[in-house]
Amino acid sequence: MEIKAILENIVSDNVLHAKWLNTLSYMENAGAKKISASEHKENVNLIILKHAAEEHRHAYYLKKQLDKLDGNLCRTYTNDELLAPNDTKFYLNALDVAVCRYLKQHFNLSGYELKFAAYLFVTYAIEVRADELYPVYQDVLTSAGSKVTVKSIILEEEGHLEEMLNQLKSFSADWEKHAELVIRIEQDMFDSWMKNLGNQLLN
Repeated sequence: MEIKAILENIVSDNVLHAKWLNTLSYMENAGAKKISASEHKENVNLIILKHAAEEHRHAYYLKKQLDKLDGNLCRTYTNDELLAPNDTKFYLNALDVAVCRYLKQHFNLSGYELKFAAYLFVTYAIEVRADELYPVYQDVLTSAGSKVTVKSIILEEEGHLEEMLNQLKSFSADWEKHAELVIRIEQDMFDSWMKNLGNQLLN
């Protein structure tokens, strides 16, 4: 099943839609925590603080959207209130581990330098993904006449992507070559997530 078809199936069912919103909220929250974990103890720049704050706000915003479906659905991030919970919960960690391994090998980094480089490349890959996924989701919401909207998140994610590009250019002259490989790693994980999500819908 392609992404749009999966999302159309999800949006047509209130319970599935609530779990999808909750799943996105979980992932935004996990991303915010991952950004905070990559911070230096003292040298924290404004972009990292802004980015972590906005990802936390996205997690909150998506949770609040649940009220437009049914206020009693998906109060927690337990497995039965998420879609493809195992893939969802391991997604960012698995991507982070794979990217760290790659960066360690190619840049010989360790400690904070490795954490920061991984933050740059992992966040870039996730922003590219968000830039593709949220507009498709919004199109499905609009077509279905849903009260749920993610337009504000789309605008902020576009800004995040621009910020990550600027930071990556400062990090390495040949950042694009490395970013392409990270994008491929993320694509494989995303395809697996979508496949398992599609299988869950069919069962």
